[in-house]
Amino acid sequence: MSGTFLSVLLFGFLLGIKHAIEPDHVIAVSTIASESKNIKRSTFAGIYWGIGHTATLFIFGMVMIVAKNTITDMLAMSLEFLVGVMLVTLGMSSLHKVVPHKHKHSHSHETSNGKSRPQLKSFFIGFIHGLAGSAAMVLLTMSTVSTVWEGALYILIFGFGTVVGMLSFSTIIGLPFVLTSGKQINRKLNNVAGIISILFGLYYMYNLGVNEGLFSLWFS
Repeated sequence: MSGTFLSVLLFGFLLGIKHAIEPDHVIAVSTIASESKNIKRSTFAGIYWGIGHTATLFIFGMVMIVAKNTITDMLAMSLEFLVGVMLVTLGMSSLHKVVPHKHKHSHSHETSNGKSRPQLKSFFIGFIHGLAGSAAMVLLTMSTVSTVWEGALYILIFGFGTVVGMLSFSTIIGLPFVLTSGKQINRKLNNVAGIISILFGLYYMYNLGVNEGLFSLWFS
């Protein structure tokens, strides 16, 4: 393995960290972190997001690279639009998650069933984000490496960077929610996270549909 390719892999790792903290990624994981009652769960939310994101990028990215195929602009933007729908859905779920008179019940439910749900939810969200970013990942990979195996390694290293980046962020963003767990301000923080997710999701869909021309492609 040449020194040049090692430099490319290092660059891919750093790009992965940067990619993890893009606004739509951060907001999505923040809504999950807002449900955390301890730092461990918040950290694992970031890890599972990164794993889901990497899995999609690798599977779909490699299929397109090997087949020497790309997806259409309409399909690529439609997948991105799905991210906006997901953000709105996550925000609405967060707003309805905590109700004062059911606090004891929800806490008990989390203890009995919450161990796997946040991780699976994070994995699914990461999967959707990876699906939406596959086209860009293929273009980036094909412009960076020369062989299929180099492309596979590059995507995996990039994915590892996203895991590291989101692990770090989800741990930090989870702290306010963990420290205020069981207090009235915790519900307010949850509501803020939900509202931000909804507003950004609506903006995300509007920008793709109107400014980027997705609606015109759909109905032309």
